[in-house]
Amino acid sequence: MFVRDEIASQPECWRKIATLAQDVAGLPEKGERVAVVGCGTSWFIAQSYAALREARGQGITDAFAASEMPKGRAYDRVVAITRSGTTTEVLHLLDSLDPARSTVLTGVPEAIGDRAREVIDLRFADERSVVQTRFATSALALLRTHLGVDVLPAADQAQRVLDTETRELVDAEQFTFVGTGQNVGIANEAALKMREASRSWAESYPAHEYRHGPISIAAPGRVVWMFGEVPDGLTEDVRATGARIVHEDIDPLASLVRAQLLAVAIAEHHGLDPDQPRHLSRSVVLE
Repeated sequence: MFVRDEIASQPECWRKIATLAQDVAGLPEKGERVAVVGCGTSWFIAQSYAALREARGQGITDAFAASEMPKGRAYDRVVAITRSGTTTEVLHLLDSLDPARSTVLTGVPEAIGDRAREVIDLRFADERSVVQTRFATSALALLRTHLGVDVLPAADQAQRVLDTETRELVDAEQFTFVGTGQNVGIANEAALKMREASRSWAESYPAHEYRHGPISIAAPGRVVWMFGEVPDGLTEDVRATGARIVHEDIDPLASLVRAQLLAVAIAEHHGLDPDQPRHLSRSVVLE
């Protein structure tokens, strides 16, 4: 199974990122006004990076789905994340921009051509799977490292997650993932993995927004998975519904690995092949 092997390789990928990051050129410098774009998983990674970059005082950082970046808005740099380098919406956006201000993180650098001045080669983290795991987390590990975050503790925690895989939630009826700040993007990505790999009913929200309506579906047999810091009182409010709470005192990137493993386990439990997700392909290429 491609996806299971790729999930298991993530700690080593992040460790490699930690050694390579100092030699990477073209990532945003402090004070630059930045847009980060992608599609699907790459968009959610962009959300996490954008929130972290602003939180660390590095400058205004907006995250957009590649098809939705506002036209005419001025940025010092646009960072595009695209595993395949062939996603139509990303390429169309790059074609409309000044290549001198574009940086692309990709697993297939040759697909980008001359669309960007800086193309960051992450081919060691590329994947055979349709469902993204290690490329996306490696891209985020690189972006986090560039902001001064040490990813080695997260790699060690992720390895422990891999060594203690559990299937105790495979019968859950529904999953909601929540987080704040940089972890909103992580929550969005966890929910997407559940939908893609196992066709599970999975939702995601900013944690403070969860009580503004979405908590109405919480019930026994359902799960609320919290990444990072939990708002005051939210744990108690969820417990009152009878829903199961998952919250680990580890780096949310490592906790995402557990969500990935669970998505694959649920797929297997229901006789699905996560390497062949319904209606999906490795890259969306439009006519």
